[in-house]
Amino acid sequence: MTETNRMEPHEFWQELFPPATFSGHGRFRTSFPANLADGRQILLPIRPLSDGKHALASLIVNQASFEVQDALAEELAARLSAFEPEIVAGLPTLGLTLAAAVARKLGHKRYVPLGTSRKFWYVEDLSVPLSSITTPGQKKRLYADPRMLPLLRNRRVVLIDDVISSGASIVAGLSLMASCGVEPVAIGAAMLQSERWRQPLFDLSAQWPARTVGVFATPMLVRAEDGTWTAAE
Repeated sequence: MTETNRMEPHEFWQELFPPATFSGHGRFRTSFPANLADGRQILLPIRPLSDGKHALASLIVNQASFEVQDALAEELAARLSAFEPEIVAGLPTLGLTLAAAVARKLGHKRYVPLGTSRKFWYVEDLSVPLSSITTPGQKKRLYADPRMLPLLRNRRVVLIDDVISSGASIVAGLSLMASCGVEPVAIGAAMLQSERWRQPLFDLSAQWPARTVGVFATPMLVRAEDGTWTAAE
C-alpha cells in the first residue's frame, strides 16, 4: 500500500503497522515507512531541509507510543547483545529515553545518563562541545557526572542515541567517553538517518562505522518535479 490519508503531527510514531502495509519504494508525500526486523512498519513524517530540495524522515522517540518505544528498545537490545554490554550510556536528550529502555531489555539495573546541564560538582575536563541537527545554532556542552565514572571505566559500554544523522552528537559522545578513559564496545540508535554520519565517525576512528548498530536506516530524500520525495541514489 502506498501512502494514503495524511496524518496529523501528533499521530506519528504511535502505531506498529503489519508488514508490507506501506511500500518502501517509489515516491512519498508526507511520510516514509521504516521496517523493523520482523517486517512491522513505523510511519515517519518527512521533514524538508532548509535547501528545499532534500528531506529526512523524522523520529522523536519520547513522543512515540509506549508500544513503539518498547519495540525499538527490544530490537536494539537484541542487536547490541552480541557486544556483551555491561553498562549503557545515553546521550541527551532524546537518547536518554531509548537508553533507559534498552538497559532494561538487556537486564541491567541502571544506566548512565550523560547531560547538558552542568551540576556544581561537575568538572570541565569531563565535558565537550555539543551540537545537534535538531537544535542548530545552540551552543551546549555535554557532561559526564564524575561520580558515575566507576560505572563506566573498565566496563563494556554501549553508547546510545535516538537518531544518528550528521554524526555530530555521537562524535561528541565518543570524545566525552575518551575523556573519561572509556572506549565503548558499540554505538546504538533507533534510526540511522541517511549516510552522512559515516564519514565523521570514520574520521574519528575507522572502527566506528562497523561498530554502529541501528534498528532501521532511512535515506536522504530528494524532491521530485511533482513535489513528492524519492530516495537519493
